[in-house]
Amino acid sequence: MARFRLRTSRQAGRRLRDQAREDAQRVASELIADSVRWQTLAESDPHDAADILEEVGDDATLSELVSQLSPDHGARILDHLRDDLGVVILEALPTAQSAKFLAAMDADEAADLCERFTEAYLADLFEAMDAESTEQIRRLLRHASDSAGGLMTSGFTSLPMGITAGEALDTIRKFHEDLEDLSYVYVTDEKAALVGVISFRDLVFRRPGVGIDEVMVPDPVAVSATTDREEVAELSQRYNLFAIPVVDAQRRLLGVVDQDALYEAIQEEASEDFAAAVGAGAEETVYTDVGRSVRQRAPWLLVNLGLAFAVVLTLGQFEAIIEQAPLLAILMPVVALLGGNAGAQSLAVTIRALSTDDVPRSEISGILGRQAAIGMANGILIGTAAGLTAAAFTAFRSGVTFSPATIGLIVGLAAFANLVVATVSGSAIPLTFRAFGLDPALASNIFLTLITDLVGFAGFLAVGALLLPTLTG
Repeated sequence: MARFRLRTSRQAGRRLRDQAREDAQRVASELIADSVRWQTLAESDPHDAADILEEVGDDATLSELVSQLSPDHGARILDHLRDDLGVVILEALPTAQSAKFLAAMDADEAADLCERFTEAYLADLFEAMDAESTEQIRRLLRHASDSAGGLMTSGFTSLPMGITAGEALDTIRKFHEDLEDLSYVYVTDEKAALVGVISFRDLVFRRPGVGIDEVMVPDPVAVSATTDREEVAELSQRYNLFAIPVVDAQRRLLGVVDQDALYEAIQEEASEDFAAAVGAGAEETVYTDVGRSVRQRAPWLLVNLGLAFAVVLTLGQFEAIIEQAPLLAILMPVVALLGGNAGAQSLAVTIRALSTDDVPRSEISGILGRQAAIGMANGILIGTAAGLTAAAFTAFRSGVTFSPATIGLIVGLAAFANLVVATVSGSAIPLTFRAFGLDPALASNIFLTLITDLVGFAGFLAVGALLLPTLTG
């Protein structure tokens, strides 16, 4: 019966969420008037409750809704909200109430919000919070948000050497309410140094009298508090880990980057790579303020402007051939677009491989060779199709002094060359960046566009300048 009621509540939550997308203010007003319904929703499905809040644009309405919730329920909703919206809500509430919400949140999630507060407001919050919660958050704030220390949580299971599997389970039962993640149980020595790990599943199925040191995996994968988020995400994928322990110089256990944090780190790294590849701010979102977004984007746009004029100056060398065959100017974008798309495909595959550290330096020549083969195969196929299409296009135009076959051959050869160069460049650019110790995704797309435009436009005209006199002479 309880399961049926829970399922019904979640179904009601999803209906409210869908209604809020149509008329958020009406749904918010209904929930303010019916606080029991709102609290039930917050308890049964905080994710849908957070979605409803994100649809509400009025800050006063948001704070009124959240103020009706208990600290535990409010904390669960804040965990699912965008950080910038969570900050708006907490700053609108009385400081004492905001402090209770933060104290009830996971320390790592609370620290993410606290990073956005002013020092004065944060000091007021800490004064209103209990000492233990304050210390946990302060400890996390000492680390950068994109480091293992900034991602870790203190809600992990740690047991001493020398106990049995049965004793370990008895200990876990006593403290299970304080544990956020039971994927792994970590084993420490008398100096609190990490010496082993055992999955909770393996521990449950061991005989009670077996010593924990007999079943643990010794010397587990661990990171320091300063380890970059990207490396943490890479380790979790390489070793198929649901959590990664964080240790100090003496290998004492400081915290654990749990499954939720790992998943978020992988997502963040993927989105950063995508943004960096096109010259946007790595940490920019659609909610970033205008000034910051402009500062992050404008420098790369200026670089792009300079590179564009490099293409223009190169094209200026082919004015004579354009005057002789204006049709070539019409067909130029075809070759450039084909190269741009082929290069982007290669770039995406390479950056994805580099993000998971799946490209040993010994494999670089083989990778570039495969990309060249792909480029040539596509060049033959797509270049032939482009040439035939260009020839057909020419045949149906009046006033063209050159034969369709000549124009088709020029387009086909130029398309072939650009597809090969673009496909290889899409891999070579990020690999070159890595060789110089730079982020492989760093505006790679901008430099790829330069190459595909140069080969697509200037290369196309160069082929035309070479073949037209020969084939029409």
